[in-house]
Amino acid sequence: MISETNQPAPASAAAAPKATKVARAGARRAPVAPKKGKSGKKATVAKKAPTGAKKAKGGKDPKGARDGSKTATVLDLLKRPGGVTGKELMKATGWQPHSVRGFLSGTVGKKMGLRVVSAKGEGGERTYSIES
Repeated sequence: MISETNQPAPASAAAAPKATKVARAGARRAPVAPKKGKSGKKATVAKKAPTGAKKAKGGKDPKGARDGSKTATVLDLLKRPGGVTGKELMKATGWQPHSVRGFLSGTVGKKMGLRVVSAKGEGGERTYSIES
């Protein structure tokens, strides 16, 4: 037979020691940005009156090139009846091939608004000219 006794449980199981460690960090908060305080009035920049478009000095055409400049030299060569080759442009300006092509595309084509026509001849040499 099994006898039941009302004996207390062993001391080790009944009297478990309490944790003695204390949390080092504070309580965690919700992951939300902190509220910002209201800022005071900020100084505003004084508005200037609009100015008109500035005119070129000396009353010259703004799309024209200064006399004696490399731009003027290139434009004169491009206006020739047969056009000009890339090698001739490199020799006249002292620029490298990529600089000549960039100048024709960027400055002459986009900034000056002129249409540059490129054609490849029978010998494989590319010629450039300005379309009138």
